[in-house]
Amino acid sequence: MNLQYISDNKGKTTGVFIPIHDWEYLKNKYQEIDHEEKHSFEVPDWHKEIVLQRLEEHRGDADNVLDWENVRKEIEEKYGF
Repeated sequence: MNLQYISDNKGKTTGVFIPIHDWEYLKNKYQEIDHEEKHSFEVPDWHKEIVLQRLEEHRGDADNVLDWENVRKEIEEKYGF
């Protein structure tokens, strides 16, 4: 297994990258991992309501949108990406 450790700018290990073929092997070997992965996160109802509200607002005024390329350019300039 070829794990890669992810560190922050101070050298502290903050995560692990597992190649997909190794991840699939682990999920097959330990069935509870696959179950946990599928059931570990659900979007809360309050968050779903916000998304539905925003979609409704967008559909009511579909011309009032921002161009992604312009937004991306502004973010890159602002944060130096």
